[in-house]
Amino acid sequence: MPIYELAAIGSAICWAVTGLMAMPAVSHLGAYRFNMYRQGFVTLVLALIVGLGGLWHGTTPAQVAQLFASGLVGIFLGDTLLFAALDRMGPRRTGAVFALNAPMAAVLGQVFLGETLLPLGWAGVGLCSLGVGVAVMGRPGRSGTHAFERVQGALWIAVGAGLLAALGQAVGSLIARPVMEGGMDPFTGSLIRVATAFACLAALMALPLDQVRKKNPMTWPVFLLLATSGIVAMVVGMSLMLFALQGGKVGIVSTLSALSPVFILPGLWVVTRARPSLTSWLGALIAVVGMALIFLR
Repeated sequence: MPIYELAAIGSAICWAVTGLMAMPAVSHLGAYRFNMYRQGFVTLVLALIVGLGGLWHGTTPAQVAQLFASGLVGIFLGDTLLFAALDRMGPRRTGAVFALNAPMAAVLGQVFLGETLLPLGWAGVGLCSLGVGVAVMGRPGRSGTHAFERVQGALWIAVGAGLLAALGQAVGSLIARPVMEGGMDPFTGSLIRVATAFACLAALMALPLDQVRKKNPMTWPVFLLLATSGIVAMVVGMSLMLFALQGGKVGIVSTLSALSPVFILPGLWVVTRARPSLTSWLGALIAVVGMALIFLR
């Protein structure tokens, strides 16, 4: 049973659900405030899980330092830029750009960790990435008039933020891989990474910058969206990804966890009440073939 690969797919499903769930809250609060509030809430939840379960025991300062760096790059920088892109160009286009973290991670894993993939594995990575790109960058179909499809501001800025977010995710996974391979508890690893991001975001929010202070005040409906998306994406999704890194290669785990734009298609259909285009479904089929090659490798 390819349990690590299945865990990576589970993380992609979690992120697909929260990509749709978070969009209204991100638009209401702004990317920086949404990310800080969500990371703060998730830090408390993970601290309870780790503290009550005694999962912290055996963690070394070296492991904490490495996961601190992973959280700084992968979550503080990566997630903040991801939500900035999400706010500017919606979940469909953002997902396509962010999915490029998969080939980035595969190359970085081979260069820095010596993780070699057989031709079948590289073919699977390539097809998954191609499928996501086709699914998300193709015509939006009947959902094209929905608010999720609007582009705010210059598109190149949003694309640039998405590319940097993808690179941050890939580098963050690369840094975390050796620690997780050593048997680090996934919830403890998630706590260190998320707490790092929260501390950095809180420091950023304390600065007198209009860019991080704009948008509307917190409301209970927005908080419920924020809290639910945080539990599903960070407590469950990230812990599944870190578990996958315990035994899976960075390139494979990143590729499978980057399939969320494909899994988001049925959700978009439900939310927008408009069927995605034939191009989107074709891309999803290509990605499924890529997944099959990864499992068969």
